[in-house]
Amino acid sequence: MNFLQQALEYIFSAENWAGPAGLGARILEHLQYTGVAVAVSALIAIPIGLIIGHTGRGALLVVTGVNALRALPTLGILLLGVLLWGLGLLPPTVALTLLGVPPLLAGTYAGIANVDPNVVDAARSMGMTEARVLTRVEIPTAMPLILGGLRTATLQIVATATVAAYASLGGLGRYLIDGIKVRQFHIALVGALLVTALALLLDAVLAAAVWVSMPGSGRLRRRIPQPLVDDEMRLETQPPRRTPDYSGRDPAPPGGGASPNVEGW
Repeated sequence: MNFLQQALEYIFSAENWAGPAGLGARILEHLQYTGVAVAVSALIAIPIGLIIGHTGRGALLVVTGVNALRALPTLGILLLGVLLWGLGLLPPTVALTLLGVPPLLAGTYAGIANVDPNVVDAARSMGMTEARVLTRVEIPTAMPLILGGLRTATLQIVATATVAAYASLGGLGRYLIDGIKVRQFHIALVGALLVTALALLLDAVLAAAVWVSMPGSGRLRRRIPQPLVDDEMRLETQPPRRTPDYSGRDPAPPGGGASPNVEGW
């Protein structure tokens, strides 16, 4: 029996999903680590990207900072955090946050900076404040790139969150470390397969969010109810009503000729 068959049998066995150390609990722990790291990364990177992209100041800082953060080894940061703060949730959160900041910062800055300047100037000429220009014009236009950065950051974090097991935490990385330690490699393969499936699922959800947020597509716009549309079309096809004449004079004949009173006079 090969490792893949053993791993699939382990995954599809119902008894392996129950309990505090079951597959269901490990998946929830993995999602918890991922969600915390993505949220902290977004709170740091998105405001900085919005400010720099809107003002145009500090673009060199973005490029330099993104490249520097991408060069940091996640496992090395985790081990340094364990030495500084001990075991727990803080070291993997810091390591994963530093992994998620660069794509979020780059996506947010690129999205805001690439908004058409003519659109921004038109919004300012209408009297919009800088805050309204940012929130009502630039952010909706840049939303696909911002969500694209979120998508990249989420995939990188969910795939790397297995390092949390090095800090004596749970998650799907527990299967990788424990399986290799006891030389049961099909257990390690279980962790790898579940991480892959989780990453693909999150990628599909975020790809759909990017597709919906495309500007000009109208996918987020509320559709007018069909009865209202039908009533409007019916009103357009009806002939205009004739206004009643209350002056007491005789109406003109249908043929357009002179009235009998005029001819008799």
